[in-house]
Amino acid sequence: MRCDEVRDLLGADADGELMPEESNAIHEHLASCPQCTAEQDAMRELTHRLKEGIERPRAPDVLKARIRSTLARPDVMETETHAPTRRPRRTSLIAAGLMIAALSATASYGVARRGSFAPSMEEQVLSSHIRSLMPGHLTDVASNDLHNVKPWFNGRVDLSPNVPRLDSLGFPLVGGRLDYMGGRPVAAVVYGRRQHVINVFSWPADDASASRGPTIDTEHGYHLAHWRSGGAEYWAASDVAEPDLRQFVALFTRATSDPELR
Repeated sequence: MRCDEVRDLLGADADGELMPEESNAIHEHLASCPQCTAEQDAMRELTHRLKEGIERPRAPDVLKARIRSTLARPDVMETETHAPTRRPRRTSLIAAGLMIAALSATASYGVARRGSFAPSMEEQVLSSHIRSLMPGHLTDVASNDLHNVKPWFNGRVDLSPNVPRLDSLGFPLVGGRLDYMGGRPVAAVVYGRRQHVINVFSWPADDASASRGPTIDTEHGYHLAHWRSGGAEYWAASDVAEPDLRQFVALFTRATSDPELR
């Protein structure tokens, strides 16, 4: 291979995007070309510096749901059949990488859960939140009007859930759905925060007189809030920043005691 050809393909080779014969040809050229080897070393150094200094913000729930929806399409993994080498499209390789990452994360989570015979309530809440992010699973009733969402639960759960209006405070109502955990059907009320999703689960507390202030834990990159109030048990799950979730819980609990907001 010529030097100009090799230099054009160094980036693709570093990312593992080349066919084996192309990669072998590049490595053979590098073994006898100090100029191209120096260029490869400079590229590796730049890549290392970028990886060390770059910030890695978590993808919001909405983006994750869109990726899952895209990966579910049958045409995502199609290849260029007219190319002589039948090299997969770059978008197909990216999609494959995302699919592998998603499957690896799911498998790791499944292995972690199999360590105990009965999953804890915290694990059930997290599992329900993650499951809701799959396309078509977020809401059974999609509405930003509490007068549509709250009555929908009548006859479906043991406790009519609180559905306070928080849209003017930065947490718009998205809808609600019926979920199942702890051996019973429970209400899941869904709010949004920019591109993030907040699931609020509620059911009758075992001790109706007991109250408990909110506590927040982090599991697998998600924040889980738990509190008891007004004879109900509450859990909220989201990947919003922890201060945002604390603000949401404070607004939610305050609003549930205000008849004007529920």
